[in-house]
Amino acid sequence: MPGFLSKLDRFTVGLIVSVSAGILIPCSGVWDTVFSRLSDAAIILLFFLYGAKLSRRSVWEGLMHWRLQGLVAVSTFVIFPLLGILSIPVWNSVLGPDLCMGMLYVCMLPSTVQSSIAFTSMAGGNVAAAICSASVSSLLGVFLTPLLVGLVWSRGGEGGVDFSTFLNICYIILVPFVAGQLAQRWIGKWVVTHRNITSWTDHSTIWLVIYTAFSHAMINGVWKNLPWLSLVEVLVFCGILLAAALWLTAFLSRKLRFSREDRIAIIFCGSKKSLATGIPMMNVIFAGAPIGLLVIPIMVFHQLQLMVCSFLARKWGKDVGRKDGDLL
Repeated sequence: MPGFLSKLDRFTVGLIVSVSAGILIPCSGVWDTVFSRLSDAAIILLFFLYGAKLSRRSVWEGLMHWRLQGLVAVSTFVIFPLLGILSIPVWNSVLGPDLCMGMLYVCMLPSTVQSSIAFTSMAGGNVAAAICSASVSSLLGVFLTPLLVGLVWSRGGEGGVDFSTFLNICYIILVPFVAGQLAQRWIGKWVVTHRNITSWTDHSTIWLVIYTAFSHAMINGVWKNLPWLSLVEVLVFCGILLAAALWLTAFLSRKLRFSREDRIAIIFCGSKKSLATGIPMMNVIFAGAPIGLLVIPIMVFHQLQLMVCSFLARKWGKDVGRKDGDLL
């Protein structure tokens, strides 16, 4: 138990250090490129190790788990957008049109991939189903996010998503995973035996994503023109939105009688939004329009979901092996 607690403490300290470093010593110039490449490399390694560790049978069962995949997709692309649309009057009156639009854009995004899977793994959930759900969500988002944005509002210029975004998703997520599956014959047993490797990869990937995200925000001056009160209001609304998503995914997965492992995957994959996908898509969808304040809500929501879900993953990880009981 002491060793387990020390690992939790190390992970928590890593989160705090990553945020602090991103604010106080943001990477710029050549170091920005270095850390961006390191983040990509960590994600690629993470999915390669998952591919090498998970049996093909587990992957196939996760992919064929259509009820789970369907609930995650509904949560991401139906429930979230509806929550956003219903909240427009309040968001617009309190935050103003630009931040309101940013909040609504958060609701249209696909699920984040690497952290959803990492947290599912840490909590003892169905990792195979999480990989399939988060990856499919990311791929669907390439097409559905611009469609949802277009249905809710229109801005000047033509919206669309470059095919390179789809290729980048395949390159960083699907190709390493398939490569790991192919290499499983030779290294699979070794990876399963050395579980600490995948644990460190999970943690370091999240730390790198947090540091690079805060660094980019500081370098680009995102926080300079935002009053502290507005930032607090965005934080409050993001917290309410995240709490609603967590509760709804937990409630629906429990009512539909999913197993504990499946419910963990559903909650993490169905309640989170991708910064890595959202920022590039924003530059394309809102091409020609100023996006300075639009990026604030996704930045805040992304960091908040990592902090909250890391707490939940650690808490649920203590109860690995339990088959029943409420998660939230």
